[in-house]
Amino acid sequence: MAERTKVDVLVVGSGPAGSTTARYAAEGGADVMFIERRPEVGVPVRCGEFMPGMSEIEGMFPNLTDGESLFDVPDSLRCLDIKGIKLVDPKGKVTLLDFDGYTTDRDRFDQYLAKQAVEAGARLEMNCLFKGIEGGVAVTSQGEIEYKVIVGADGPGSRVARSLGLAKNRNPYPAVTAQVKGDFEPYTYMFFGDVAPGAYSWIIPKDGRANVGVGFSPKFSDGNLSEYFEKFAKNRGFEEFSKLEGKYVPSEGPIDRTVSGNGMVVGDAAGQVISVNGGGIPLAMIAGRICGTVAASNISSGSPLSDYEVQWRHIMEKPLKTAAFNKKLADTFAFRSEGSTGLCMSILGMRRMGNLIRCKRIFP
Repeated sequence: MAERTKVDVLVVGSGPAGSTTARYAAEGGADVMFIERRPEVGVPVRCGEFMPGMSEIEGMFPNLTDGESLFDVPDSLRCLDIKGIKLVDPKGKVTLLDFDGYTTDRDRFDQYLAKQAVEAGARLEMNCLFKGIEGGVAVTSQGEIEYKVIVGADGPGSRVARSLGLAKNRNPYPAVTAQVKGDFEPYTYMFFGDVAPGAYSWIIPKDGRANVGVGFSPKFSDGNLSEYFEKFAKNRGFEEFSKLEGKYVPSEGPIDRTVSGNGMVVGDAAGQVISVNGGGIPLAMIAGRICGTVAASNISSGSPLSDYEVQWRHIMEKPLKTAAFNKKLADTFAFRSEGSTGLCMSILGMRRMGNLIRCKRIFP
């Protein structure tokens, strides 16, 4: 990249949020560059790799329109169709929820989305670290980039958000994930409180392997993730697993503002994550399509970037705030001990726990 590059739209990050934003901005006629600090899109994988089915996405976000085209991915990206979710309390009691979805390989999934953006005309620059904004110009490890619109899709610790004066995600949860080999039934397992108070763990099956991991709330647990993962792996009989990869998961819903001046943030950077289960891929893509479309309209006709704020909140704000409220209830009543976790799960029962997972109110 040259010492000084000029573009209409600069997107920082090449995950689902960044690539989707870049794609739709380019399809709208804007000159788009998206940059990634790592040498390869989607690597390392730091995600559970589960995608809800279309019926589940539409149920969670009833104001979403034309979701079919957004989530139309090749069958080759579907590792295993999932029949449901099994929620397991600290004593091993299982609650089965019917839940449609599939698992994927996030590295291949992310690379597919990035390829779509490139085919739409966006330019991808790898090994390009965003450092900050000086005088309205992005400073990166590969030189300066002048832009008309900048989008931060750079995760929960977003440097773009900080440069734009936007709020950071509060109280993100640390989590680690790994891969194990084996044959697993087509159900996602979620374990609560079995390794520590406030901790959760998962088994998300794929084709001859599974994504497994642990996360926890620092409010209730004073251990560390590697210790918790070792305990979880021992409990489940996982003797060999890949290198642990860690990340932080936003846990308190979207930030108050996602637009500042000529900048926007999207995906994890905006807190667009389901607080109760950490799910973020569909939300990143929904918000990314809106963000890219709005950015292109701003370039072509001067329409305000505030349209992004209005449109994504119309689709996602109510479900996300409901999920964040439910998460606070869980923190208050359920996660303080194994006993309280088991009791609350028993009181909620199958229907209310289904509502919890689907971003719906658990009490009238």
